[in-house]
Order: sequence, then structure tokens, then C-alpha cells
Amino acid sequence: MQTTTLSGTLVRLRVATADDVPALAAIRSKPEVYDRWRGGEDLTGTVAGELTEDDVVVLAVQFEDRVVGAIQWGEEEDPEYRHASIDIYLDPAVHGRGLGTDAVRTLARYLIDERGHHRLVIDPAADNEAAIRCYAKVGFRPVGVMRRYERGPDGGWHDGLLMDLLAEELA
Repeated sequence: MQTTTLSGTLVRLRVATADDVPALAAIRSKPEVYDRWRGGEDLTGTVAGELTEDDVVVLAVQFEDRVVGAIQWGEEEDPEYRHASIDIYLDPAVHGRGLGTDAVRTLARYLIDERGHHRLVIDPAADNEAAIRCYAKVGFRPVGVMRRYERGPDGGWHDGLLMDLLAEELA
């Protein structure tokens, strides 16, 4: 599941490497990101381990020649259920600039045009209004609430929102 470098309007996406781990771990340690993307006490180890997973491709999100986050994708290969999934985190210092929308749109276009997917899914926390707005700008639509989907930093279970996008809906 290799990915070439992808260029959006604002960002560049490339396969993340071990050299990106310190920057990505620093971003993941920021409270706004950590609350959504925990990873235990050893964030450096967690991020490094994610780069070696066989079923997910992690791309560094670059803006103005610096890494500002990561976007990842995976595929369901069963021909009866074939689709791809996306997940993303960005440094809060660059929120509100359209970088997330550009990164998601760029990756979605690749997954549809180059990988041949007809359907993509993404699953933000149900209370993550900024992420939901970002994904909607790309064309993702809410499918339904996944109740008590993930454990929050408070130890309780929190709802997730399943969103999907059909190829012809890509904005």
C-alpha cells in the first residue's frame, strides 16, 4: 500500500519516515491533539510503531516545508466491502487555515482516482465540530452516531460520528 507524494493546493503529503517521528510526537503531545489521539506515555514509541503497521499508510502533512501533522489511510480489500478509511491530526497552531480540508481532499482524490475506491469513511468524535465541518467541506456526509465508540481522556466512553463519501460526491 505505498503512496507517492501528493500535492494539494496548500499542503504536500508524503510517506512519513522515522525522521518525522519527533515532530509528529510533539504534535500528538499537545493537549488538543492528545485528547483525540492518545497514545500512552511513550508517544515517540507509539508514533514510530504506527509507521510500521502493515494495514495503514501514514503520510506526513507538510506546509511551508515543515511537518504540521499526519494523515493516514487504510483499505478494506474484500471485494464485497471494498472501501478506504482516512484519519488525520494537525498541529493546533495551523488550525483554521484550510490545511485539514486540503489534506483530506488531496488524499480522497488519490484514493478515488488512483486506488479505485468508490467509497471512503472517516469517524471523528461526535463532539468534534471543527473536524466534522472540515470533512463536510470535502463532501463527507454523516451516516450515523456510533454510541460509546471510543474511550475519552476522562476514562468514559464517547460517541463517534461515522461519515462517508461516495466518489461522485468529492467536492
